[in-house]
Amino acid sequence: MTIVYILAALVLLGVLVFVHECGHFLAARWTGIPVREFGIGFGPVLKKWKSRKHDTEFLLRLIPAGGYCAFYDEDNPEAGKQQDERSFYLYPAWKRLLTVFMGPLMNLMLALAVAFCYYTFAGEVVDAQYGRAVIQEVAHDSPAEKAGLKPGCIIISVNGEDASGITEDGRHRFSVLIGEYREGDEAFEIRYLYRDREETASLIPAFDPENGRMMIGVTYQIEYTPVYQPVSVPRAAQLGAAYCVEAGGAILHSLKQMITTGEGLEDAGGPVRIIQIVTEETKNGGILTYLSLLILISVNLGLINLLPIPGLDGSRILFLLAEAVRRKPISRKIESYIHLSGYGILLLLFLVLTYRDILHLFS
Repeated sequence: MTIVYILAALVLLGVLVFVHECGHFLAARWTGIPVREFGIGFGPVLKKWKSRKHDTEFLLRLIPAGGYCAFYDEDNPEAGKQQDERSFYLYPAWKRLLTVFMGPLMNLMLALAVAFCYYTFAGEVVDAQYGRAVIQEVAHDSPAEKAGLKPGCIIISVNGEDASGITEDGRHRFSVLIGEYREGDEAFEIRYLYRDREETASLIPAFDPENGRMMIGVTYQIEYTPVYQPVSVPRAAQLGAAYCVEAGGAILHSLKQMITTGEGLEDAGGPVRIIQIVTEETKNGGILTYLSLLILISVNLGLINLLPIPGLDGSRILFLLAEAVRRKPISRKIESYIHLSGYGILLLLFLVLTYRDILHLFS
């Protein structure tokens, strides 16, 4: 089953890249700009064919998690000196601008469409049911670690009292029960489920002066089951748009924090990390979680590509806007070298993140 989820994660990335590149391709077709190659995936070529009408070569590769849409003379420092009538740079700036911009725009449109479908079929969350506490991390040398608790343990009861759900004032019942310990009380007996086996741990909580309460040294999540209510089509569209805007705002805020303070750099990852997260989250949350991740990553891909970073669509858009304002292009050689250097930096970043993701995966 894990292989199925990994394949689903690869398909998700493949769909996002395909939609992005289709944006470039369709805009080019509409504006009459010739496309040299259109490829989906990376790795060994499974199949390739050539359009006689448009002289475009199509390639399908083994691993469906990448892709490209290549134009004639694109990023060629000698572009303009050669007399190839198919050259990307011979076409009006507005046509090239539309062709470049449609890639990120298609990702944002996909996110909106999927979000609309999500709320149309799932409905709106109007309530929630909270279940048991699931331990995520155990602090070193903490009462929990000494008692044998591990990540993945599902708490059933504390001293015979059900530890599931939340109290009327919104606090987690598990945390409330732990906080009732007083110095001199007998050790707590915590009953938990680990790998389908019920076990018992005996421990004494320790007072944490920073938080001002008794703690056992774990971080946990509460099992959460949303309660949905059907919505109308206009409401689904409204909720979908709001979800995409919220996701976009969160992404831009995270980028700002990374650039200004470095916060979140340790959490940045490449395709391997994305595949791992999609695999794990889909396994736990099912199809709705899968669609939610598709929306988030699609918004992310669209916004990231609009940033004026060399090698990304945003950098090309910036050059095209400058060309439209000046009514003449910036030096093709300078532009090409900037884009090519950006590709090199992005490739290096990709390799570093992939290496780090693989280390994290096996650790």
